[in-house]
Amino acid sequence: MCTTTRRQFIKLSIVATAAMRIQDIFAEESVKPLRILILGGTGFTGPFQVKYALSRGHKVTVFNRGKTHPGELPKEVEQLIGDRNGQLEALKGNVGRYVFISTISVYADTSTGVDENAPLAKYEGADPFKETLEAMKASGYKTYGPLKALSEQETQKWFPDKSLIIRPGLIVGPRDETDRFTYWPVRIDRGGEVLAPGNPSDPVQFIDGRDLAEWTIRIAENRETGIYNATGPAKKLGIGGMLDGIKSALNSNATFTWGEAEFLKQQKVEAWSGMPVWAGDELGMSRTNVSRALAKGLTFRPLGDTARDTLAWFKAQKPERQAKLRAGLTPERETEVLAALHKQGGITKPE
Repeated sequence: MCTTTRRQFIKLSIVATAAMRIQDIFAEESVKPLRILILGGTGFTGPFQVKYALSRGHKVTVFNRGKTHPGELPKEVEQLIGDRNGQLEALKGNVGRYVFISTISVYADTSTGVDENAPLAKYEGADPFKETLEAMKASGYKTYGPLKALSEQETQKWFPDKSLIIRPGLIVGPRDETDRFTYWPVRIDRGGEVLAPGNPSDPVQFIDGRDLAEWTIRIAENRETGIYNATGPAKKLGIGGMLDGIKSALNSNATFTWGEAEFLKQQKVEAWSGMPVWAGDELGMSRTNVSRALAKGLTFRPLGDTARDTLAWFKAQKPERQAKLRAGLTPERETEVLAALHKQGGITKPE
């Protein structure tokens, strides 16, 4: 540690656990090899960061507890095992950049769409340092956004003028264990009549974890600071366009039967969890302004690529993992809701 602390680094954190330190960074057309330390690096997006950084000639070290996907990272990666607590104290005064991956959930009100200057949610608990994952789940994740906002404040306090904060929306694609996008490729691949939520024009936003990881490396290489929303696509996309795009990519015979928002409420089918990606009454969340990130080179792979790769990843999982999706409706429940919709006669099948 004493050798590395003499150098200047950039730190990146991915979904609150990953971090990077990068030495000697200059904004130039050719990428200069960097020394990178990632705290974590073995979860959802971390391995994408690692592999992309290696592909650009950087030297990567990961520091974690060694409990998640051990042995998965390339052999070129130096792997250190240890306790990540106290990282801010260790890095203060020794970093050239500190990049924190936050979330668009930090905003106090997303009803009309937000840019990076919108007010943030306020933590109203007793002590943020005593919060636990169990308590967050018990609150229905209501403390998630406020706690992330406090984390941003800590970042800015410890690393003034050296912090880069990225606020992703829904992160999707291969390795996503929440199935909050995976449900749709899996369901559409199965074919037949598919229950679809709301109005086809209802906006949706999400970002492939690989696009987020790769852009994070590139923007770090350029020594950027400030705050950036990071979700996609670059242009407005409705839930209908998303579903049609997935259907086309998978060559599926699926047809979509649309249940209006009020009907889905009556059936106790919730937005986001029961009908993933769709925000229901909170469509403003899917109108987040990402122009600042686009101006700094954020790009998105085609929807079809994300859909095909996500489905392939899911089908490669163990049978017990594939047996039950962690978001969306079970086949039995979908059949029940479709039957109720047919009985009501309120079916919309846009061309």
